[in-house]
Amino acid sequence: MTTGKLIGVGLGPGDPELMTRKAHRLIASAGIIAYPALENGDSFARAIAADSIPDTAQELVIRIPMTQDRAPAQAAYDRGATDIALHLDQGRDVVVLCEGDPFFYGSFMYLFSRLARTYPTEIIPGVTSVTTCAAMAKRPLTARNEVLTIIPGPLDTHQMRARIDAAGAIAIMKVGRHLGRIRALLADMDLATNATFVARASLPAQQVLPLARAPDPAPYFSMILITKGDDPWLR
Repeated sequence: MTTGKLIGVGLGPGDPELMTRKAHRLIASAGIIAYPALENGDSFARAIAADSIPDTAQELVIRIPMTQDRAPAQAAYDRGATDIALHLDQGRDVVVLCEGDPFFYGSFMYLFSRLARTYPTEIIPGVTSVTTCAAMAKRPLTARNEVLTIIPGPLDTHQMRARIDAAGAIAIMKVGRHLGRIRALLADMDLATNATFVARASLPAQQVLPLARAPDPAPYFSMILITKGDDPWLR
């Protein structure tokens, strides 16, 4: 029997109007929709797509523990993949919701790695948080031969310094509780005054601030954008 298709749908950064038309079409016609959610809380992915989800859709909630130990989360993805596979084996397509883009720090990749060798798969890209933050801050990310480096906030200070040194433009993601350490590093590198802080980009609670005014700790969904100014668009 022909199996169902696994469809990873990128939802964009949070504003439902930033979902692509294809994402909306696939969600609106889906019979089975899976999405990650906090272990004891809501699903940001579902909240973005809520207006597109049909009342007739069966929903599979994948509860993900938010712990530094990766083993509990990996076990949750194992269970989620098993639940999805039960439907795929019966020939039913499963649409998996993923905030942002499925393959850019996206939760979908963990299900993809478990299922894509066995089942046909389709990936629908989404607007990334990096490009959204740049748009909300009204500052270009990079130009011409500048090298854009994307750095996760939890990266240790020594490695972060080396990567910033080598870059022409920088986006530091998942700032959260690391805000104070990162701000001190950028000040030491004489880059803090040209850094912009963006939190909850595209959402009603969005913040766009000079880094000096950023709250500490910052929200998890926050980013710091830095341009060293090597290209003349800044002048």
